[in-house]
Amino acid sequence: MKKLIYSLFILFGLSASAQQEPQYTQYMYNPTVINPAYAGSLGYGSLFSLFRTQWIGLEGAPKTLNLSYHQPLESTNLGLGGNILHDEIGPSRTTNLAVDISYTIRFENQSRLAFGLKAGGQLLNVDYNKLNHYNPSDVSFSNNISNQFSPNIGAGLFYYNTNTYLGLSVPVILQAKIYDEFAYTDANRRQHVYLMGGKVYDLNSNIKFKPAFVAKMVAGAPLQVDLSGNFLINEKFTVGLSYRWSAALSALVEFKVNDHISIGYGYDRETTRLSNFNSGSHELFLQFDLFKINQQLETPRFF
Repeated sequence: MKKLIYSLFILFGLSASAQQEPQYTQYMYNPTVINPAYAGSLGYGSLFSLFRTQWIGLEGAPKTLNLSYHQPLESTNLGLGGNILHDEIGPSRTTNLAVDISYTIRFENQSRLAFGLKAGGQLLNVDYNKLNHYNPSDVSFSNNISNQFSPNIGAGLFYYNTNTYLGLSVPVILQAKIYDEFAYTDANRRQHVYLMGGKVYDLNSNIKFKPAFVAKMVAGAPLQVDLSGNFLINEKFTVGLSYRWSAALSALVEFKVNDHISIGYGYDRETTRLSNFNSGSHELFLQFDLFKINQQLETPRFF
């Protein structure tokens, strides 16, 4: 049964939604992956890594690895960052490389508006030998795809102050063709538009509450909305829930080991019929905040 599900899943994925971008639950810990304007906004360097394994028990299900870094450039209004995003699903492997640069306008009321640009590209590899072929003589699967490169640019806006943020971005603008050798599709890589926002409330001296959302819009697919609520306790421990509209329910935890190191975990459970074929999805992340020797933050930002 797993092999049958795997084959159906791969055939559907390649022909209908091959260009959907990797799925995340914990966007709030690395917004640069979808919005380059966030680069440098923390005021210090931040190194972030995340591993996600999706739909445990379903053969060929997605696995995602993300490594990123961003920081402000001293004595300027510029921020600089970079992202490596590796995604595996069935026979396909994609690696996205991107450099982010942002420019921030500062206002008198401690609000800031950042403009960001993303530039990079994607390497695609497809090994059709991993498929269960119903017709081995089908020429559509005769030639694997090896390191097919597609360039990309992206752009974003990010407005924020001490307790509120709002962002709008299109991380993939160029509609380069991929899967050129796959006879069942000639689709372009689709543009994904992201709208994100959140607000932090001080419930008391020890607890902060942050409701937030991320909405993803792409032509030919339903609107996807992630709603989340997180509590920060004693500036050390974060716990929360997230709901992906008509798709999944997630639980999130994060712990600050010290002023520089944070670790976090997220678990998704599908709310669709797909839950009958898997035991959920897992995300694990590790973050290093690189303050300068004499740099102090009175109140670390909760986004």
